[in-house]
Formats: sequence, C-alpha cells, structure tokens
Amino acid sequence: MSAAIDSNAPLLRVEGLDAGYGAAHILFDVALEVKRGEVVALMGRNGAGKSTTIKAIMGLLPAWKGQVHFMGQNVTGRQPFEIARMGLGFVPEDRRVFTDLTVTENLEVGRQPPRKWADGTNAPNWEPAALYTLFPNLGAMQDRPGGQMSGGEQQMLTVARTLMGNPYLVLLDEPSEGVAPVIVEQMAHMILALKAQGASILLSEQNVHFAELVSDRAYVLEKGQIRYSGTMQSLADDEAVRRAYLTV
Repeated sequence: MSAAIDSNAPLLRVEGLDAGYGAAHILFDVALEVKRGEVVALMGRNGAGKSTTIKAIMGLLPAWKGQVHFMGQNVTGRQPFEIARMGLGFVPEDRRVFTDLTVTENLEVGRQPPRKWADGTNAPNWEPAALYTLFPNLGAMQDRPGGQMSGGEQQMLTVARTLMGNPYLVLLDEPSEGVAPVIVEQMAHMILALKAQGASILLSEQNVHFAELVSDRAYVLEKGQIRYSGTMQSLADDEAVRRAYLTV
C-alpha cells in the first residue's frame, strides 16, 4: 500500500474545523498541520477541546464545518475505519484493550500490512518483537490477559496495538494522563523512537514538560480556538502564554 503524497506536503492538514456535541459548539475554526517525521503537541487545559479535535480528525465526531486532509486526500465525513485503513492510527485516552485477549492476541488484532511512501521507500513497520523491545513490560507479559494489567500497562498495550497497523501518523490522546512516572518516561521514549523511524505524531497533552521532551511544534487551544502556534521551544520559553492558556 503506497501513499501518493509529496514528501514536503503535510501528512495531516485541518482547515476551519468546527465541531461539537448536540447543541454544544466546542471547536471554532481550528486549523493545524503535521508534516512527515514531525511530533506536534496540541495543548490546553481540561475542556479546551483537545480530545474533541482528535476525535473530529479521526471521524469519530462529525465536522460541522471545515475539512480534514490526510495523505493528500479529503477525509472529511469518512468513517473511522476507512481513515484507519489509510494509515491514521488513533490511541484513545480510555485505553480500549480487549480484556479477555492476551497481550499477543491484542497486538494481532491491530495488524495491517507494511506500507510504503510514494517514492517507494518503506514507511515505519512494526512487529511484536520490536514492540516488546520498545515496551519491555509488555514483553514480560505476552500471555497475560488485557484485563489483568495495570492502567499504565493497558496504555502501553493500546499504543503497541495501534502501531501494529503501521500507521503513517498516530493521534495520541493524553498519553501521560493518569499513569505512573515510569510509564510516562517509557511513553516519551516510545514517541522519540517512532520519530527516529520517520513516523509522525499529533498528541493532545497538558503536561508541558512531557510535550517539551518529545515535540517539535505546538498548538495551544483555549475554549475551542487556537490561541498559539509555534515551536515547542518557543512555547516552553514563553511564560506569559503558558500562564494564560496552560496553567491551572
């Protein structure tokens, strides 16, 4: 499966996105992009609209207005499974593992064929052995049912299962939320390892320190609107912006 996209073009481009739930208008004219090999943080306080943005990109929430382009194609209005087959991976915040299946079986559920870029080079390709190296905890419990794992271990398994789909780009929803510091450290290692292999990541995140460790650029949401766009380093250095939009 190849991807017909210029190597300099954004893998993901969101333009003028409005979305919400029922009568509640949550997102207003959201625009962002992620390029090949880039890690981008979507930041903001609780309720700013980060998860809503991720869900709208993935097709889990209909766009009221605007467009989502992935791999050079307009995917606005497509079903989530169609977008996933194109190579957009999604790791939800609520760790949806199959509790009755073992770690190995959970990974097999997510398996998709290897992918190639338009120039014929291989896109990142993941197999269980590589994932067990990346997540040693999972390697030590390959036969354990998902329901007998800690929350942090389930988070790692959800990420690993998504990677079995060999995505071009991964949407990570609050990866550091509610997990132990050692798991957060492994998540940061995982994101950097993915980036080193040429994968791209859009992560929604509140933790500035975590985002600073792994991200190239950042967008900051406040009340469903993009209030800041720039390098992660510039955001980390801008105390006024952090105080206005990120501190509790």
